[in-house]
Amino acid sequence: MSNDDYGYGRHGLLLSTCFPRRCAVCGGRLVQGEEIMCCNCNVALPRTAHATDLYNNRMARLFWGCFCVERCAAMFYYSPEAPCSRIIHNIKYHGKSTDARLMGVAMATEYAASGFFDGVDFIVPVPLSKERQRARGYNQSEMIARGMADITGVELRTDIVRRIRNTRSQTLLMPEERPDNVSGAFSLVAADAIRGRHVLLIDDVVTTGSTIKACAGEMAKAGDVRISVASLGLTDMFFTWQKPRAVTFMDE
Repeated sequence: MSNDDYGYGRHGLLLSTCFPRRCAVCGGRLVQGEEIMCCNCNVALPRTAHATDLYNNRMARLFWGCFCVERCAAMFYYSPEAPCSRIIHNIKYHGKSTDARLMGVAMATEYAASGFFDGVDFIVPVPLSKERQRARGYNQSEMIARGMADITGVELRTDIVRRIRNTRSQTLLMPEERPDNVSGAFSLVAADAIRGRHVLLIDDVVTTGSTIKACAGEMAKAGDVRISVASLGLTDMFFTWQKPRAVTFMDE
């Protein structure tokens, strides 16, 4: 994407005048120099600070002993009723695919200096089922991944692993039910491409890590593959489990 696509440059300024860009959190009008979030919401975002320890943080510990995990990072702590939840809701349920890509840009920009992307060969988004992607119109994890690829220059691959069956929404399930729900949901289709490589696996939100474990476990069958994990949100798990909500089959 060009700078104009992100709201910069002559054409971007003209578009933002005719069609004001809005903060993904508060909905306020963005001013020149602000992208995706206004300054106030950006400062208030509950960042995880995973950049200070990419190997031994709360998200990384979810995956210890499950697969050969390298680095892990989430941009912010997520809970359904926090203001920052609007970012995720807009991306998943309100067609804001550009917001997903811009959040990928924002996270990659913040984490580039930490060495998080060093040595990564491919960026791979967690795939959606064909049914969910058709209903939503896009895979939100892929859009986040595209934003990261825009900044890092790392190759995006969507042909490594596919989702072979639709699953119930993880948001409807208790923690102990989630691993079985995604067990056998993924199939590795390009083992040779990732053997001996370092892959960055992308999801929008990580809660128990069950989806990542299932997808990464399938990719690990290639052999000699290192896997790092990134997501926008890392869920406040207790809060989520105590407040289940009605969802549609588009939830993922």
